[in-house]
Amino acid sequence: MLHAMTEPSGSALAGRAIAVVGGATAGAEVAERLAQQGAWVVVFEQNARPYGKIEDGLPRWHIELRHKEYRTIDAKLAHPNVAFVPHTRIGRDVDFAELARGWGFHSVLLANGAWRDRPLPVEGADAYVGRGLVYQNPFIIWFNHANEAHYTGERFEPADDVLVVGGGLASIDVVKVLMLETARAALAARGIELTMLELEVKGIPKLLERHGLAFEDLGLRGCTLFYRRRLEDMPLVEVPEGASADRRAKVEGARHKLLEKAIEKYRFRVEPLAAPDGLVVEEGQLVGLRFRRTRMEGGRPVPTDETFERRGRYVISSIGSIPEPIPGIDMKGELLAFTDWDLGRLAAYPNVFSAGNVVTGKGNIVASRKHATHVAAKVIEAFLGVGEGHRGEEGVLEGEREAARRMADAVGGHAAEQTPHGDGALARLRARVRERQAAVGFSGDYGAWIARVTPPDLE
Repeated sequence: MLHAMTEPSGSALAGRAIAVVGGATAGAEVAERLAQQGAWVVVFEQNARPYGKIEDGLPRWHIELRHKEYRTIDAKLAHPNVAFVPHTRIGRDVDFAELARGWGFHSVLLANGAWRDRPLPVEGADAYVGRGLVYQNPFIIWFNHANEAHYTGERFEPADDVLVVGGGLASIDVVKVLMLETARAALAARGIELTMLELEVKGIPKLLERHGLAFEDLGLRGCTLFYRRRLEDMPLVEVPEGASADRRAKVEGARHKLLEKAIEKYRFRVEPLAAPDGLVVEEGQLVGLRFRRTRMEGGRPVPTDETFERRGRYVISSIGSIPEPIPGIDMKGELLAFTDWDLGRLAAYPNVFSAGNVVTGKGNIVASRKHATHVAAKVIEAFLGVGEGHRGEEGVLEGEREAARRMADAVGGHAAEQTPHGDGALARLRARVRERQAAVGFSGDYGAWIARVTPPDLE
């Protein structure tokens, strides 16, 4: 059954109903904050579980961070003024325009993230998906769920000498997966059994040294990350707005140092100033890429006349994620057509707001961090695993939480200006939500549902 409204009559948002689309870090933060103010909040989640990029985008070596965030999200969505609706994708299972205009919500917040891989910018590339071209999102989803006995999604085989096109934290995740898994397999072939976590925490060279080996002894070439800018341009640490030339130089130095530490610990290679420019195809299979050299001018990569080819076992594109189109919402290029980018407002829907990666078009969970640069560098060092383990990496989520709290205030402020529902209108809305919950087999007990749909071997 649905939770009853529990707000005291004097609560700021008493009688208001608010829909949140997406139940992960930002969505859960907004939902709880509004629920605490007396609103009845309905969270629509496209998956069985609400953890989003925490579960499917944050590689499973972040054990403590992942499980801590699972517990945090669970506690927020179990609030008695929050109704959870799983297995419900807006635009497929529920019409967006009807949700925004017809269900009876005072405000609607889109917090459904960015899950679609940005296409590799080479004409005809997508014809080779599954034939030598792999995209980042399904690759990391596989890695995170590969050890589950009942996993039914796409499967991939980490290989040596893979070409990765990217730049940024998400592409570092991809090359780490490749290096950890291929090194582990090479060691197993020698009778040395190590876990992925041991290799990730200690680093490949250190564990090889314990066994009297060097990386070259494994017979691995290693994967290569191709990046169209310079190493110091890789956005591992944000440059503060309005930064002086000296501050910018310090940030660039921090970026370079972080990347060098990651390269040393995980033994991947980086080819900077190289942009994909063409496909190398043999017998219907993508076997490499043609790259064009770039140079930096005015902070932007500019193509030169120089090209070169590189071949590899396959290609992984890790150049970012963008929001899935939602029927009923106009698009502006790769993003939703917002009229107010700070609040994610849509011209045709005055009661709709948007937060997080659905606005920015960035699929990384740390895309919205707002730390001072010296703090960010330390946090990102922990996140990359190149400092003292992963201690302190939870700071990567603070920017998203801060932004979500500000968004909750904006959404709640809009709802507070609207006439509250009477008991009849609320009863009709509750019935409609209950109908959708019943359609997906959800009883209304959040804790029982999570226990039921979580695989016992989820890492």
